Amino acid sequence: MYRDFFIVGVGGFLGGGLRFLVSKVVEANFNLIFPLGTFIINVLGCLFIGFFSGLSLKAPGVSPSVKLFLTTGLCGGFTTFSTFINESGSLLRGGNYLYMAAYMSASLFLGLLALALGYLLARLF
Repeated sequence: MYRDFFIVGVGGFLGGGLRFLVSKVVEANFNLIFPLGTFIINVLGCLFIGFFSGLSLKAPGVSPSVKLFLTTGLCGGFTTFSTFINESGSLLRGGNYLYMAAYMSASLFLGLLALALGYLLARLF
């Protein structure tokens, strides 16, 4: 259990750091009401977790520890549901109903699509 805790912690540390970097790059290049940084991060995270999960099903050489590091750790640290909900609430409080609806709908739809694409890419790998 402690080994798994460490594996997830290291993955989460790296994923959180990557989330911070991607968010700052997007913020520096786009000044929008729409929370594009979190949107990109979460859709990419869905693609990655689909790929890593699909790859671990296909490739018997992927150990449970590697899968835990990549999915729960790295992808879990990279993506952020709480920020997604907080930004949706901010759009709602600001009266940006169309942006909120578009953000939430597109995040869910494209997240599922990216997950499926990730599984498909893993099958081709």
